[in-house]
Amino acid sequence: MTTGVRRRMGVEERRQQLIGVALELFSQRSPDDVSIDEIAAAAGISRPLVYHYFPGKLSLYEAALKRAADDLAGRFVEPQEGPLGVRLLRVMRRFFDFVDEHGPGFAALMRGGPAVGSSATNALIDSVRQAAYDQILSHLGIANPPARLELVVRSWISLAESTALIWLDGRRIPRGELEAQLVHDFAALAAVSAAYDEEMGALMRVMLRDEPADGPFADLVGRLIALAS
Repeated sequence: MTTGVRRRMGVEERRQQLIGVALELFSQRSPDDVSIDEIAAAAGISRPLVYHYFPGKLSLYEAALKRAADDLAGRFVEPQEGPLGVRLLRVMRRFFDFVDEHGPGFAALMRGGPAVGSSATNALIDSVRQAAYDQILSHLGIANPPARLELVVRSWISLAESTALIWLDGRRIPRGELEAQLVHDFAALAAVSAAYDEEMGALMRVMLRDEPADGPFADLVGRLIALAS
């Protein structure tokens, strides 16, 4: 017969539990709308005990958002094998998995607010963007990108963020279509830049060289040809 005695957690284990509980609540509502009392109740401990592990509400929010930011940055990690378009599509699927799972928290993190607008959390957002940027460059095999390529990649990352935020407001467009569209957007941004710059043109030719006839980039070309005819 079980006694029902609650197991005592160590300090770090309890901290990680509270972070997990906070993230679960953030997946349902904005961090600004989640109170310490709710987190304490969900964790099965008292409000004063929460403050024993975290000195204030903001410190717990920042710790939770740090875990979420690390998770989100990890979604951009992809083996450098196969056509670029297919790789980017897998990245977008994982990115939207995160957005789907953490909708209110993702929206609050990207839009800012009293609980998530500190310099520390702003730095977390920047770290995710930089991680995504570095990953895309690694897939292109470029360590020191020219100015136009940097503009393309950073603009595309911003576009992915804004697209996800708009999608969360009603989810009126099928998610799979947006994932493919964002891959097409990357190719389109690169193509427009290539039309103005020979260095980007050479990079574009390398990008397209190994793309299969049934890949995302070829799909975009086919759609544009059909539109023009």
